[in-house]
Amino acid sequence: MKLGVVGLPNVGKSTLFNALTKGKAMAANYPFCTIDPNVGVVKVKDERIDTLSRLYNSKSTVYTTIEFVDIAGLVKGASKGEGLGNKFLSHIREVDAIVHVVRCFDDENITHVDGSVDPVRDIETISLELVFADIETLNRRIDRTKVAMKSGDKKYVFEMDVLKKLMAVLENGKPVRSLSLDKEEEEFVKSLFLLTDKKVIYCANVKEGEENCEYARKVADYAAEEGSESVALCVKLEEELSELEDDERELFMADLGMTESGLDKLVKKCYSLLGLISFLTAGEKETRAWTIEKGTKAPQAAGKIHSDFEKGFIRAEIVDYDTLVECGSFNAAKEKGKMRSEGKDYVFKDGDVVIFRFNV
Repeated sequence: MKLGVVGLPNVGKSTLFNALTKGKAMAANYPFCTIDPNVGVVKVKDERIDTLSRLYNSKSTVYTTIEFVDIAGLVKGASKGEGLGNKFLSHIREVDAIVHVVRCFDDENITHVDGSVDPVRDIETISLELVFADIETLNRRIDRTKVAMKSGDKKYVFEMDVLKKLMAVLENGKPVRSLSLDKEEEEFVKSLFLLTDKKVIYCANVKEGEENCEYARKVADYAAEEGSESVALCVKLEEELSELEDDERELFMADLGMTESGLDKLVKKCYSLLGLISFLTAGEKETRAWTIEKGTKAPQAAGKIHSDFEKGFIRAEIVDYDTLVECGSFNAAKEKGKMRSEGKDYVFKDGDVVIFRFNV
């Protein structure tokens, strides 16, 4: 799964990307210092994996991951090609969801492309560019569908009805994701790869200790009204924390009264935003988190480990995480009758610890 980091120039996108990935994306005080997107893979920290790894004294510990893409700053007129906008919009089209970084601090030494800090205005600048780009996409699709309708195939009548519904929302300046659609409509809309159909998490970039400032509250209110997620963090502080060794970072965070880094909060929210959950496997050789979509059934979950597990699936032996930790081992949980044997129709839950039985 891939998330695109977007926003206006000079809002902290590349700094956030560097903090997330411990990478070295260029971060400079001028627009478009990022042209080709930087890509990095980020671990989703999970205390459950750490606990199980210690419990089993595992030789290897493997977290699940998310891919982040640092996309260049968009500006007003991007949908018409301003600031190399078309190129950058195509990069957004390739991601599964969007992290929209919003500047929520005043600093006369850091240029703002619009001359002043206004989080809601900045959000709407980016959002409208994505809306305009989608309108252009839909206009082309509507022209093709009009021609196809002459064949008499009823599926094109259905498509045209959905396209008109989408266009009405976009012309109101609203994103496609704000629409309620049935399953058939959803499947068709997915095939259009629209920018405003992608889920968004707004990241308010604040000064250190100002996570609850007025700017950040405006971002949180905007996100809540839209039905999106938001998180406030000091991107510069997070970058500094990311450069420290684990022990130093924990001491520094303790001094600041932080129990969890802002980055960990953001990554966990992104994971949830994508509709993902983790099931766990644990043992002396390896403790690992496996990523699946919510609603995944047992055989398909088994297939995440190996295709043979899915082909020859017999059953899944499951203990929920809290019970396993309480019992101390899978065998102890089984002896106490706490293990469940689940078949092909079982829908996995987040935190299920599993042993798959299969025969190929």
